Amino acid sequence: MSIKLENVGIAVRDLDATIAFFTDLGLTVMGRDEVSGEWTDTAVGLDDNHARIAMLQTPDGHGRLELFEYIHPEAIETEPTRPNEIGMHRIAFSVDSLDEALAIAAAHGCFPLRGVATYEDVYKLAYLRGPSGIIVMLAEELKKN
Repeated sequence: MSIKLENVGIAVRDLDATIAFFTDLGLTVMGRDEVSGEWTDTAVGLDDNHARIAMLQTPDGHGRLELFEYIHPEAIETEPTRPNEIGMHRIAFSVDSLDEALAIAAAHGCFPLRGVATYEDVYKLAYLRGPSGIIVMLAEELKKN
């Protein structure tokens, strides 16, 4: 059996704002749709499921995000996760310029949780709180192969 990661799905508060954040970082929108009906109820496990969705892809073509903005049932607000909580932790991206990526994030009101760190002179990285409280890690490789 072979296995391949297709995408990471994230429920968001504001689909358009979240798309703007990730497209400004360099992802592209592959498609958008509004889904509902029996097949979505069955697949997702929610009765009367109705959502606006978008699929985004990284420039290298390997990473995809599927974003959901629920119309019904109403989205449930929760406290944003913290880095040490069990469950979905964060999404991480390699970037050519961490400074440029952080400037783009700042334009969306998203800033590092604490600051920029360096891991063993290999990566310069920062965790930030993105749209809908998503933890996003941005990392720039310092020693290019």
